Amino acid sequence: MSHLPSSSDLIDSRYAFLRLLFALAIMTLGSVGMYVVVVVLPVAQLEFGITRADASLPYTVLMLGFGIGGILMGRWSDKFGVFRVLLVGAAGNLLGFLWASQSPGIISLACAHGMIGMFGGSASFAPLVADTALWWNKRRGIAVAICASGNYLAGTLWPPLMQWGIDHLGWRQSYLLIGVVCGIGIALLALRLRPRPPLLEGTRPAGIPSHAHPSDRPFGLSLNQAQLLLSIAGLSCCVAMSMPQVHIVAYCSDLGFGAARGAQMLSLMLGFGIASRLISGFICDRIGGMRTLILGSCLQGIALLMFLPFDGLMSLYLISAMFGLFQGGIVPSYAIIVREYFPPAEAGARVGTVLTATLFGMALGGWMSGKVFDITGSYHAAFINGILWNLLNLSIALWLYWRIGGFRRPAAAI
Repeated sequence: MSHLPSSSDLIDSRYAFLRLLFALAIMTLGSVGMYVVVVVLPVAQLEFGITRADASLPYTVLMLGFGIGGILMGRWSDKFGVFRVLLVGAAGNLLGFLWASQSPGIISLACAHGMIGMFGGSASFAPLVADTALWWNKRRGIAVAICASGNYLAGTLWPPLMQWGIDHLGWRQSYLLIGVVCGIGIALLALRLRPRPPLLEGTRPAGIPSHAHPSDRPFGLSLNQAQLLLSIAGLSCCVAMSMPQVHIVAYCSDLGFGAARGAQMLSLMLGFGIASRLISGFICDRIGGMRTLILGSCLQGIALLMFLPFDGLMSLYLISAMFGLFQGGIVPSYAIIVREYFPPAEAGARVGTVLTATLFGMALGGWMSGKVFDITGSYHAAFINGILWNLLNLSIALWLYWRIGGFRRPAAAI
């Protein structure tokens, strides 16, 4: 691909579209760790004879590693390009899953998942989202949404496959196969992403408010202040988001529906999350990242509330679908906000930092929900805890929107 010119004519081009498809495939493979570990949670608890909170430890360590790696990989992608970062991700997934498959106890299993998160999944998440945002202007929202959908596509495909593997091969043999398939697959696909993106100031997509433009003073704040607030917002929304995503399999087991039903609900939840991300991408191209974030936060809170009064089998299927449909556009909106308000040359590091905060939120929420369950004996209080964290996210988003005059100015004509 070395014949490709590094110029603005590649923005919104056929090459950008092909690159997007490869990024989608890589993210689907690279995000495997954060979903198969959820299916393994009840099996690990039984095999190692541990508590629910301890069984959640591999997920928590994976997400912490994912988060720390997101900052590191974002900076590396700014400096070296996404291709080299993806090769690190291929090796991280391969070695991490091989280690996990041989783990004799929960600590070793948690450390192996830490490697999967820090050097595997993180390399194919924030760097790909940031890279995609730099190849598109007119359709940036939907392009980023398609790329980020790979994360939910992984959540749709991998849980039922992992459950099948547990039932027929055992979880250790399944991990071996996953490591080999995903490690080699990512390395091969990464070869098509070697060219670096043109770094443009970029034209504002149609329909985006006039106050949305890259600046050294986003939201009238310093870069670090704005980064901190977005990171806190990202953490809080994903503490809320993690409750159903991490514990739906265990929740269904506790209710007597079985782990397989829970895996189906997780797959359904994330499948509708794909639709949500695509719909949110179209919406984002019309109304901008901030208003998309506010909309997603409101809808996620409504879905979490619905888990409180309903715990029947069909109700949980419907609420899982609704939850996925409502919250799928939240995380990609942060990448759009960064691209709209922060300097584009810092996209990898800035997006990586905000998405790292979302992963810390998933890690914290996954552990916290397990701890609340151990203390109370049910998930009712855990859902309430998630709702409160969601309110914190919404409050920050509304305040930042107020800072840019969102409640004083009419929206730009679409």
